[in-house]
Amino acid sequence: MTARDGPQDRYKAVWLIFFILGLGTLLPWNFFMTAREYFISRLADTGNVSQLSNQSTGAALSHSYLQSMFDNFMTLCAMVPLLIFTCLNSFIHQRIPQQIRILGSLVAIGLVFLITAVMVKVAMEPLPFFVFTMISIVFINSFGAILQSSLFGLAGLLPANYTAPIMSGQGLAGIFAALAMIFSIAIGAQQPESFIGYFTTACAAILLAILSYILLPRTDFFRYYSMKDKTEYHVYNAELETKRDLIKKDELNGMEQNNSKIIPVHSPDEKSSVISIFKKLWLMAVSVCAVFTVTIGVFPAITAKVHTSLGEENEWGLYFIPVSCFLMFNVFDWAGRSLTALFTWPGKDSCLLPLLVFLRVVFIPLFMLCNVQPRDYLPVIFSHDAWYIIFMIFFSISNGYLASLCMCFGPKKVLAHEAETAGAVMAFFLALGLALGAAISFLFQILV
Repeated sequence: MTARDGPQDRYKAVWLIFFILGLGTLLPWNFFMTAREYFISRLADTGNVSQLSNQSTGAALSHSYLQSMFDNFMTLCAMVPLLIFTCLNSFIHQRIPQQIRILGSLVAIGLVFLITAVMVKVAMEPLPFFVFTMISIVFINSFGAILQSSLFGLAGLLPANYTAPIMSGQGLAGIFAALAMIFSIAIGAQQPESFIGYFTTACAAILLAILSYILLPRTDFFRYYSMKDKTEYHVYNAELETKRDLIKKDELNGMEQNNSKIIPVHSPDEKSSVISIFKKLWLMAVSVCAVFTVTIGVFPAITAKVHTSLGEENEWGLYFIPVSCFLMFNVFDWAGRSLTALFTWPGKDSCLLPLLVFLRVVFIPLFMLCNVQPRDYLPVIFSHDAWYIIFMIFFSISNGYLASLCMCFGPKKVLAHEAETAGAVMAFFLALGLALGAAISFLFQILV
């Protein structure tokens, strides 16, 4: 039975559900990252500092240290669990049902945001608040990694174009978080209630994702494809013994494609070793790792510390980082991802692609030479806001475009039955790039 014989996705309901679920995978991290000014202001704890003026200078310095290194620790506590749980999900996905992994992750993330919203009204010393925030970030990214991996596996049951709404939702998650923060600043930048509303908005978005996932099995379109997959798998198991000799003979003659109608492309007998697959796509894997190493190395650890040259005390000073850093990055990153739907240049075998990836290293010194404060060693060369905005545009659009190209070309470097494993390898190197970027962000912070 072909896809045309099955039910249609009426009103694009399944497409919309996967878009909402994709939004839910990256929304938690983006909400925490965009709210950095709130967390840093809590670490200042000016009220307690005035009351404890007799404390040693070391305590004051520790508070200052927590503020200055918050972005680095935040990124590290996000990316390392993401790498670990992306790998872990490849082992637990066969032991823990899909419904538990997806619904459980969404509920856990929603509870973290609910607690974070409540904590806006709870007074805490800087160090305990810092520890609580880092633990929260570890939790949301651990569950987020499981959610993301499970969601892409779920989309694998459907036609190939149903991965696109997940990517679109992830791309728009950062835009949504940045707009929510800008709106919160607009209604009351200095009021704690504005941050309660900000984190509650995230809870509402997670609740929407939960309801969408619950509705998914009720759609005829999804039921058809999920049951079709199971039927094919059982037919394969029933006929495996009688066809094994024929399959092996055909494989020796290089006729894997003739069996595609009988044996699913993901059958265990056809899987190649991870090492042999990596040898075919290592350049794409290393490239996507390099893209995100550079990106996370400076964003937001360096980029969020740039100060406006047009006046810190006016309204633009309040909106400078939310707009110029977070909103612009996410808008142009999403634009870069979208460009791959129009053209894919350079090609998957071109040496120009890894060269363009390598050239992104130039953004590291460019941002470090902007008006980053505080700074100890490097001079400020690009002090005007316009330089920073220009760098951010090219930085973000190249991140989205080159990363999407690498993730697209990786599975195309291998045979059809190796594509699933190739996707897992690419996802691992993507997560590795995030973790490496988080680690080297400490070095860049020290060098400034």
